[in-house]
Amino acid sequence: MPIVKSIYQGPPFPYFNGHAQTILPSMFRKIPEPIYERERLELVDGDFVDLDWFRADTDQLIILTHGLEGSSERHYVKETAKLFHEKGWEALAWNCRSCSGEMNRNLRMYNHGDLEDISAVINYAFSKKKYEKVVLAGYSMGGNIGMKYLGVNGSKTPSNIKASINFSAPTDLSASAKLLDQPISWFYSNRFRQKIWTKIQIKAAQFPGVVDLSNYKKVKVWEDFDNYFTAPVNGFESAQAFYHFASAKNFMDEISIPTLLVNAENDPILTPECNPIGLAKKNENFYLEMPKKGGHVGFSLKNSEYSYMAIRGWEFVQEHCV
Repeated sequence: MPIVKSIYQGPPFPYFNGHAQTILPSMFRKIPEPIYERERLELVDGDFVDLDWFRADTDQLIILTHGLEGSSERHYVKETAKLFHEKGWEALAWNCRSCSGEMNRNLRMYNHGDLEDISAVINYAFSKKKYEKVVLAGYSMGGNIGMKYLGVNGSKTPSNIKASINFSAPTDLSASAKLLDQPISWFYSNRFRQKIWTKIQIKAAQFPGVVDLSNYKKVKVWEDFDNYFTAPVNGFESAQAFYHFASAKNFMDEISIPTLLVNAENDPILTPECNPIGLAKKNENFYLEMPKKGGHVGFSLKNSEYSYMAIRGWEFVQEHCV
């Protein structure tokens, strides 16, 4: 499809730039708590992920995947789960390994390109109930995971998965890693790195000799961190091998269901390479929307209970989930 023209005009004052539009919603947006019912899904490799259900007596389900170091408690997850639930849908917000409040058991945690866990979550949901309409929703890393899942599966995507909605997805991890090294992105780089570093230290204690924590002193750029820690913990030879494996844009040409990606032009941690414009022009199932404003999973609206993400996602589903 051609590029979708966005009607999003931007958030109200004081959300004056991409940083404010990213940080302020994360700090201050309050969403009434969905009534989650937690369930632990045991995985075939002996690990687990925790599922948070927002139950409804329906055959329509939205599966939500959070961003890097996020969880089902993030505002963008809760608001979309709440909106769809109000519209009569069941919602399943799943937590990636190590993100539900309890460290996972195995060495590897989660990563931008892992499809084993999202596949296990989807298959488990389908084993519990016969859903006629299913939507995948992804935010930041979660959008990358979901769109890679759809690209890898292509025409073999389960027929009851009707649409996909994604926001602020880093579909090119190599380019995004380089942006995180820029001074303008220091706040985000430092925040992510410290959170992941805390978990890496726990993994080093769980699995002695696998991770050399002394390498942390050698980290100068984000790729160094991925070379020394992200790659070995997740079974990759190098950061670049991980970036190629994990970047959804390397797989998205085979997406076979209506899929929306909304990336703001002023997103402080995404680069233009994360907007696959060429793919949008040749794949009739892929819709790319690039508002000038919105920040990273921000997209606030004036005098609205919901953000543009929740409202735009619902509108897209109404139009394409048939």
